[in-house]
Amino acid sequence: MEDRLTRGLYLEMWVGTPADYAHDRVKSVLALPGVERATWWRNARRDRADLPRHLPEFDVLGAYEVDDEFSPPAAAGVLGAYHFRRTDRPGQGVLTGAPTIGVSVVFISPRTPEQAQALRDWADFVHIRHIAAAAVPGYGMITPYENVSGGDPRFLHWYEIDRDDPEAVFQSMTPQVEARIGGSDTDAWKAWAFHPALRIMYVNTFTRVGTRTP
Repeated sequence: MEDRLTRGLYLEMWVGTPADYAHDRVKSVLALPGVERATWWRNARRDRADLPRHLPEFDVLGAYEVDDEFSPPAAAGVLGAYHFRRTDRPGQGVLTGAPTIGVSVVFISPRTPEQAQALRDWADFVHIRHIAAAAVPGYGMITPYENVSGGDPRFLHWYEIDRDDPEAVFQSMTPQVEARIGGSDTDAWKAWAFHPALRIMYVNTFTRVGTRTP
């Protein structure tokens, strides 16, 4: 995150308070081989209904920056856990010079395994590309990751935000992309917003609560 090239992210979904997550979970995961930094994040818009979802809702997102030595632990007491590795293509966006204090997290999957590459190409060359080009104030780097297991959710898009209201930054993005490429009734807009292989698994914004290194 920020100015680092993070090889992998291990994410945990927790139901409860950020304080309980920090107390009950962070230290044990941070002590594992290959873990470089832990951050934990409060859900900024719990139970949102404006976007599709296929994953259960949660209160706290634990994010661990990991290298190739890392192996996920047993996820006892955790609602969900996923290990992602950065794709070969680079992230897009800008380094703002400010710390990442919010994130927009997007989990997507192809409708069939055979559509994974087509979905990845669309996400990199169309969807993320136009968001990065719109230079949305508050957005920094947008980095794509792929599930190490190859399962659902297949891809993670990690949008870094340097403002203290990540949900407001997220809500400002779509109108700015629309102003750049055309309204929702145009072919350009439809090509940006949708792909036949796209299955949205979960989208939400989070505010950073804490950070810790080994």
